[in-house]
Amino acid sequence: MRTLVTLNDIFFRIAFETGPRAILYLDPGGSWVPLSGMKVYSRVRALATAFKKWGLVKGDRVALLSENRWEWAVTDFACLSLGLVDVPIFPTLQPELTSDLLAHCGARVVVVSTRQQYEKAIRGKSSIERVIAMDEQAATGADVVSFASLMPQAEREPQRDLDFEAGAKAIEPDDLATIIYTSGTTGEPKGVMLTHGNLAENLNYSLREFSFLPEDSSISFLPLSHVTARHVDYALYSEKVAIAYVPTLDKLMPAIKAVQPTFFVAVPRVYEKIRQEVERRASKSAVKKRIVAWALATGARNRRDLEGGTQPASLAWRLAERLFYSKVRETFGGRVRHYIAGGAPLGLDSATWFLNAGVRILEGYGLTETSPVLGVNTPTHYRMGSVGRVLPNIEAKVAEDGELLVRGPNVFKGYWQHAEMTSAAFDQDGWFLTGDIARIDDERYLFITDRKKELIKTSAGKLVAPQPIEGKLKADSFVSQAALVGDREKYVAALLSPNFAALEPWAREQGIAAATRKELVEHPAVEARYRETIKRVNRTLADYEVLKRFVVVPEEWSQETGELTPKLQVKRRVLAEQYRDEIAALFR
Repeated sequence: MRTLVTLNDIFFRIAFETGPRAILYLDPGGSWVPLSGMKVYSRVRALATAFKKWGLVKGDRVALLSENRWEWAVTDFACLSLGLVDVPIFPTLQPELTSDLLAHCGARVVVVSTRQQYEKAIRGKSSIERVIAMDEQAATGADVVSFASLMPQAEREPQRDLDFEAGAKAIEPDDLATIIYTSGTTGEPKGVMLTHGNLAENLNYSLREFSFLPEDSSISFLPLSHVTARHVDYALYSEKVAIAYVPTLDKLMPAIKAVQPTFFVAVPRVYEKIRQEVERRASKSAVKKRIVAWALATGARNRRDLEGGTQPASLAWRLAERLFYSKVRETFGGRVRHYIAGGAPLGLDSATWFLNAGVRILEGYGLTETSPVLGVNTPTHYRMGSVGRVLPNIEAKVAEDGELLVRGPNVFKGYWQHAEMTSAAFDQDGWFLTGDIARIDDERYLFITDRKKELIKTSAGKLVAPQPIEGKLKADSFVSQAALVGDREKYVAALLSPNFAALEPWAREQGIAAATRKELVEHPAVEARYRETIKRVNRTLADYEVLKRFVVVPEEWSQETGELTPKLQVKRRVLAEQYRDEIAALFR
């Protein structure tokens, strides 16, 4: 692969080196429609022309509030071609936070997908001057234009524009490409500034050891407002892989069946769901259950071959392949050559189960601030339990306290309008502090063993800041302390420590008799009272933050008993050990 200098190099590859299937998208009738590279070029140029006509200049921000769609990619490349800075915002965020982020980044234009996203975009005071709606029915106000109306020539014979191309080629590696917002423990917006060079340098190495074929395809369904999905799409575009856009997860399985991707990239939660579906189908028959158990045991006996990427030749393996392994691969469409997991820890249990089923998942690791890939397992260099070898253009070391520190051309330039936060993210020698506890072996394989930061990362890759939610729970007079749990799990749950000074009198008024505090917190009426608190708080949260389960413990935490710090903050590791069984029960 030729070296990328800026992200516009990828755009030119799409335009001039791909064939009739650069992009695939679903039309209203449910059919997959291809867009050629030159049609992508034409639409990008048309949108860029509109941006210039409106007076947008290099460095101006354009916000994107949309699910994964071909219009998302066109908007992105139109911004990049002019040196504009695009700001993707998760479409599932609450309206209040969406308004805050739009105001914080100072976007002049916002591109939305639906009427719902349009209403969110205009509800608060911000610097927005124009709104572009992808859906025609969303473009009904005087202050909004439809996406289609800006590119009337899109279906005509594409024409090259040498002035437009020259402008795109003039963009420099140090030019800011995007601001990506990531959660902070305080709930304060934290916009990661990534340059063209940050992202391009990371792309030059992340998939270097992967092979590509002319017929390769992939499905883009992970949110493009997250850097992992965006990096993957850029990387595959640069290798002329066709990208099929899936806007919602309910369309994923039909898309897999129709597109039959050769590259499958997902967060661990998607792999977990597929595993659960395979096991659910097997559970319907005692014979199928025995076949699955035998096939997995056969895979385990051939682990060395599987880790090395080779297929065993034994008769047992061939029989298991026909009865089970091939069925697992059919769930992914039947043509996948490379399975990749990122965005959250895969976990040894899931990695082992799939490996035993003949599916080697290549796990990677990174952060928004690192563009994002720091390490990734590859077809030729794979080690179970690791997140792959540190990329060769990145320096990495482990500090005395176990924290992973990195330096390299992929490391971000800072947080938007947060100089102090930027300074705190680096040590005095310029090493970026990842906040993750790690070890690196002699062959540069990276193992992430713990998280120094308090952010909870679900198995779907969503980052949840616990402190603001805990604060909402503690606003209830019956709650003394609260601690969120759910790191690497599929949802978030809560431990609640009661304020017995309020709870016990209330219980007496309700005629609730309990000999011990344990009996009291387990009483159905008490549980119902706390459930109302959970429901109330959940109504204020984003979908991925919602507390699915909770447990009320019979102790009131204190500094004296060891659960709280002198600042009366919860000691999470103490609670994790003290309530190990209760926490495990929350995720069964």
